[in-house]
Amino acid sequence: MRKTFKSHIRTLVGTVVTLCLLVVCSVGASAQSNTGVDKPVRTRTGVHKQITPPSDTVMATPSTAYQRSPVLDESGDTVKFVASDSLILAGATFVPDTASATNLGRLRVFNPDPKRAMWLSALCPGLGQIYNRRYWKLPIVVGAFVGLGYGTAWNNRMLGDYTKAYRDITDNDPNTRSYMNFFPKTVKESDLDKEWLTRALRNKRTYYRRYRDICIISMVAVYLINIVDAYVDASLAHFDISSDLSMDVTPATIDTKNSRIPSFGLQCAFNF
Repeated sequence: MRKTFKSHIRTLVGTVVTLCLLVVCSVGASAQSNTGVDKPVRTRTGVHKQITPPSDTVMATPSTAYQRSPVLDESGDTVKFVASDSLILAGATFVPDTASATNLGRLRVFNPDPKRAMWLSALCPGLGQIYNRRYWKLPIVVGAFVGLGYGTAWNNRMLGDYTKAYRDITDNDPNTRSYMNFFPKTVKESDLDKEWLTRALRNKRTYYRRYRDICIISMVAVYLINIVDAYVDASLAHFDISSDLSMDVTPATIDTKNSRIPSFGLQCAFNF
């Protein structure tokens, strides 16, 4: 009976000692892990892990290895840190946009589209020249349209005045005397030569009608030239205009349909 009681006491004491040792070991391990946890740090060259060694660890030599514990995210997946500036998380790769860094230092060559320049000039005169970056042509186009527009309006106004005066002098109504507006108030109608005045008014009417029509035709011509200029300028944006020009003159034979004997001549070729 005594032996059985002693054996039970020994077993209980051994169990208590074993539990105490396990508790002490677990507390030490947790303290060590809390003092030396790995923290991911993002730098300009990549994502690295900042390692804070425990305070009781002595770094004797640079070659001393420190065991890193795996880093887990909130969902429990392992985060893998690589040398490049990319992050691999749960099978998905996130790579930063390096297009802007790749295009740095490159010069973009402007290549205008002839059809776009043509339609822009047709929509608004001068807009195609702006698209082709020929800004010095814009004052020429605008000045031509403004000048011709003013000339058209002025000639049309004078044509209306002389047409009305010619119509009044040729009718039989004495109350229509608009032609007297061309003379000072001191001039009397009875002192005027009606035949001479009729010819003068008719000639003036023809004169102003002619120049009004010329201004209108000129505006249409400037509009078409503006479109053609924008199209040709965009087409010849990268045309070689170097001074390296040459001309080759070589003898050549010309076949004629009416004669069996070929003709001889010279062939000129311009290289530019």
